[in-house]
Amino acid sequence: MQAPQCLTYCFNTVLCSITYMTLHEPSLGSGEESWEASSAELERRCRLGSEVTSLSHITSMEKCEHYFKLSSPIRLKLDGYFVLCVFIFNVFPTMNLTDFRDNSLLKLQVGGPFLGGMEAVQEAQEYILIQVEQTEEAGSRRRRTQQVLYNWTIPLHSQRSDQILRTRTFEMVSSAPILISVQAFLLDSQVVPLSMTHQSLYVTVETQVLIAGLILAGVYVLIIFEIVHRTLAAMLGSLAALAALAFIGDRPSLMTVVEWIDYETLALLFGMMILVAIFSETGFFDYCAVKAYQLSRGRVWPMIMILCLIAAVLSAFLDNVTTMMLFTPVTIRLCEVLNLDPRHVLIAEVIFTNIGGAATAVGDPPNVIIVSNQDLRKKGIDFAAFTGYMFLGICLVLLTSFPFLRMLYWNKKLYNKESSEIVELKHEILVWRQTAHRINPASREETAVKCLLMQKVLNLESLLRKKLKTFQRQISQEDKNWEHNIQELQKKHRITDKILLVKCLTVLGVVIFMFFLNSFVPAIHLELGWIAILGALWLLVLADIQDFEIILHRVEWATLLFFAALFVLMEALAHLQLIDYIGEQTAVLIKVMPEDERLAIAIILVMWVSALASSLIDNIPFTATMIPVLINLSQDADVNLPIKPLIFALAMGACLGGNGTLIGASANVVCAGIAEQHGYGFSFMEFFRLGFPMMLMTCTIGMCYLLATHIGLHWNT
Repeated sequence: MQAPQCLTYCFNTVLCSITYMTLHEPSLGSGEESWEASSAELERRCRLGSEVTSLSHITSMEKCEHYFKLSSPIRLKLDGYFVLCVFIFNVFPTMNLTDFRDNSLLKLQVGGPFLGGMEAVQEAQEYILIQVEQTEEAGSRRRRTQQVLYNWTIPLHSQRSDQILRTRTFEMVSSAPILISVQAFLLDSQVVPLSMTHQSLYVTVETQVLIAGLILAGVYVLIIFEIVHRTLAAMLGSLAALAALAFIGDRPSLMTVVEWIDYETLALLFGMMILVAIFSETGFFDYCAVKAYQLSRGRVWPMIMILCLIAAVLSAFLDNVTTMMLFTPVTIRLCEVLNLDPRHVLIAEVIFTNIGGAATAVGDPPNVIIVSNQDLRKKGIDFAAFTGYMFLGICLVLLTSFPFLRMLYWNKKLYNKESSEIVELKHEILVWRQTAHRINPASREETAVKCLLMQKVLNLESLLRKKLKTFQRQISQEDKNWEHNIQELQKKHRITDKILLVKCLTVLGVVIFMFFLNSFVPAIHLELGWIAILGALWLLVLADIQDFEIILHRVEWATLLFFAALFVLMEALAHLQLIDYIGEQTAVLIKVMPEDERLAIAIILVMWVSALASSLIDNIPFTATMIPVLINLSQDADVNLPIKPLIFALAMGACLGGNGTLIGASANVVCAGIAEQHGYGFSFMEFFRLGFPMMLMTCTIGMCYLLATHIGLHWNT
């Protein structure tokens, strides 16, 4: 190996004020009455055009205003919070080393042709070594000379192909000058383009973690108590996290914040929403609901078990989000025709979707991250080995989950306590009100339409009050005349557009097939988001959609915005050292355990830390952070732990932990968003009461499986 090429930079806190340097110039660059019948009289009274002016003074207009007033003391208190965050984010600029103080943190970000994975440095043939040194001479404050020295080794890519950023934070002891030296260990004499930025952070790691924890707790308070919509809660949390970064001296630019968003996930969600919106026009979901009712022979619990099992199997091979997008409309229509409450059935389905997604290497994003890691592949954790081990464990989890779910639902009334006529009327009122709220009266015509819709709501509410006065409570029991009902339902719920159904099935089949190929064939360079977008465009062309706005109105824009804000929030919390701190403290706890019990304790600790953390934060960045921590832990000679049990514990906990809370997994949020659009939204606590006990039970079974195989049978050790 050639002698190292060394470049040394000395940053003096008095003379130096640069915040960016380049070692080499980089070249990398349905209701009781129809709408027509119920609104005929209103349309005669409220003509559009010249009569709109008089319409604004009628009594219905006064009643309309009642529905659109928003006043809440709690929401008003958020104004001060918002102003404070904006003030901090704008006043505190990006810091540099001229403001370096005692006991601060030095943050270095290096860009260059580094290896994309977390490969072991000792196996790399070429690498760079960055040394950070600070020496403070003896003086009035210190009796002896104090020196800190950090070594940071980054392996280089042999082809010099990609520009990858690496970030690390170093703790300094004083305001003395800092010496940074960069040495490149190369096989041949060649140019290595590198870029480096540095910042001084005024807050210690523990304080940053405390701030991040408070922000995350605040977001959960807003969501749990439904103070604001979960999308707004995520956006406020993101703003608070960005303000915290600006406060500590790590203020990100707008371009940086935009890059934190995972556009592939948003593209996948948007494309599948378009596909499902067009698919619903064919009547296929109503047809599937009737078939599921027929297959269960009119018994509710067998039907729910069938739906949950199908969802679990599909999610093992498809993305969880895709599975719930296809299953949620079917479930809602099935519950409507059977007079069931869709909320409990949807929560059960999404729980089993997350369980089934853990069975294979492509069922859940954390599994994809694990099998894509080059270091883990060298350790024998490839697609076949990972799927074989996890599939057996998830089968055991599923076998115990069905009876436990039945226990949780033992005292719950799945049937609505009112007649189907009253339930449909209430749902119709809710849908009409939501439709009216979505109209922004920008013109006289839109104002008139909004008032017509609200008058429709008032008429339906009057009708509902009359029915409730004469209603005798009759709690529905399991249907004894299911064969007769099947015939009636088959007449009412049929395929409405067979040609469009063929087109939709063709496009959806191709899209799902491409999803499989993307997982098994590396030569396909289309990500899941691109496949979904191209499939949506293809179906839009084939379906010959004339009114494109109708399709766009069915897209869950609030869900998409929630995910975008959640990505920013989680990345900002990662910059506040929250995820790294969890990983480091987990490793410290494992190291202090007795050697003969260390493996069992490590499996239990990694499993439950991953499960609880994945219930609170996104499991994708958590998994990506824990993988190198576990690799380094297994390579520590003082610890002497095999890597496979730790990785399987991480995968089991990260996937099953998503059932803990409503925002623990992407499929939970998507299901809640679609259900809310149909008028059956469920709250954070409704999901928590069922999801969290299921998470505890499934993780306990998974932990027993891990201990029995790795400790009892000595697999993978």
